[in-house]
Parts: sequence; C-alpha cells; structure tokens
Amino acid sequence: MVGEIVKNHDIVFSDRSRTTAANIFFYKCKDMACAPYDILMSFSNNIVSRRVLSHKSEEEEDGRSKFGELGDMFPYLRWVDVLTGLIPSMKTISAELDAFLDQVIQERKALESHEEGIDSSTTTKVWMMAELLKHPNAMKKVQEEVRNVVGNKLKVDAEDVKTLRLHPAGPLLLPRQTSASVKFGGYDIPSNTTVLINAWAIQRDPKWWENPEEFIPERFENSSIDFKGQDFQLNPFGFGRRRCPGIAFGVASIEFVMANLLYWFDWKLPAGETAENMDMAELYGLTFTKKTPLHVLPISHFSL
Repeated sequence: MVGEIVKNHDIVFSDRSRTTAANIFFYKCKDMACAPYDILMSFSNNIVSRRVLSHKSEEEEDGRSKFGELGDMFPYLRWVDVLTGLIPSMKTISAELDAFLDQVIQERKALESHEEGIDSSTTTKVWMMAELLKHPNAMKKVQEEVRNVVGNKLKVDAEDVKTLRLHPAGPLLLPRQTSASVKFGGYDIPSNTTVLINAWAIQRDPKWWENPEEFIPERFENSSIDFKGQDFQLNPFGFGRRRCPGIAFGVASIEFVMANLLYWFDWKLPAGETAENMDMAELYGLTFTKKTPLHVLPISHFSL
C-alpha cells in the first residue's frame, strides 16, 4: 500500500496533520517537518535544504497519551485538552522556548536547530550498540571491518540498516494528511484525513522478512534493499515527497560516531549482565527508545 501511495497518490498524501503540539511549538506548523506541502515547496531554495541536508550540496504516567493529545485523536474532545491545562501549559512552554531561542540566535547567529534529527540519530545509536552487545559475533565482525578500512573510508552502513529495520526511531513516521478525497485500497478517504504509516510493523512483517524479529546481519549482505525510500518494506526515513530531508546528515552522523566508537574501544556489559539477559524492551511513544538505559564499559583497544 505504501508503494501505491508513492506511485499514484503521493501529492494527495503529502500534507501534514496539524496536531495541537505542532501547532503551538512550530508556529502554526510553519517549520519544514510540519508545514503543509504547498508551503514546504516554498522552502525548496532555502540554503539549509540545498547545502546542508542534500546529497546535491557542496557536499508518562500522568494519564496523557504518549502518541499525541486527546483532541488530536478525537477532535470533538479538544476542549478536554484546555480543561486539563495541557494547551495552556504547552503555550507557556512555547513562550519560554521562544525566549531561549531568541537569546541563542542573538549570541550564536544560528541558522536552525534540528532537534528531531539529533534525537532520532541518538536513539538509533543506542539501539545499534545494544544489538551489537547482544550479538557478540556481529560486534566482532563489524569492529574488524571498521579497523581494517581505517585510512580509506569508514562505513558501518550495513549495521545502520539492520538497526533501522528493527528499531526505527519514528515507528509511525510523521503523520500525513490528505489534501483531497481519494480512493485507496478499496476505501473512500476524505480530504483532511490524518494518515499514519506503521513503519515498525512493515519492517517486521513476515511477508517481507524471514524471521522478522531476529537481528540477522547476514540478511543484508549482497542485498539491494535500500532504506532511502525506494524499497517500501524498509522505510525508517519515510518516502516520497515528504521523506525526511535530513537523511544524509542523519546517516552520516550515525556512521561517523559509531565508526569511532567501534574502532577505538572494545565494549563490555557491566558485571552481572550478559548478552542473554539484556533487556531489549521498547518504550512506546512517538519514538521507540530503549525502556531500560544502556550501560556499557568502554575498554581502550589500543595501548597509549
């Protein structure tokens, strides 16, 4: 179905849903990630998207849902978010954040803060390290590969793919919204309908993956499957016109950090913890983080 969206209805499904939080925190959804598609097009000549994000550059336990506000899921209950103080609280936080960012801009003349990309790449690195520690043979293999190519080109992209399949940082991607009525999958979908793509479920679907719950590094050896939006069974960065614009930056930052960590250090689990009893439970929300913090012991691989 994702393939049908991209091939036949990509423009219709390229708007963003205006959630309560995005509306407050991102200036009525005017930032790159949450803007409607027509506004996004006006960003196309922006120096950030052309020179930083593109390959073509110059190279809670408080009763609230972790998946969004109640009024976003059930619009007729939007008044509840006001009554509970959620919306006033978010507006206060937004004002404080504006004041802080104004100060940062004056002091640093920063172009833009990419909080989402930083958070998602950090989550991916945590899961990558956890999976490698749980599978010592895979850890040994990737460390040997990294150390053998130092001086040429550091790449841990195969490990990226394995981790992004099992643990996509954004399991439901960013919500989309239809800009017109469309017939899709045998259904009549009205305009302004919020659409969620369950990347987490697609990437664990036995229809596409053998032993989908298993971390099997060899499955991607000599494989043409790509995670950049062309192979729809693997979509951690989204697809089509609303694919993540920071994919190049995100992948490069993951590869650079992980290559250095794997090259310079050997990694051990704390006393009493083994690969077999590692807790790999996920904490469900807008991002799937590791439920229990990952504690590791770095041991220098090279004598100083």
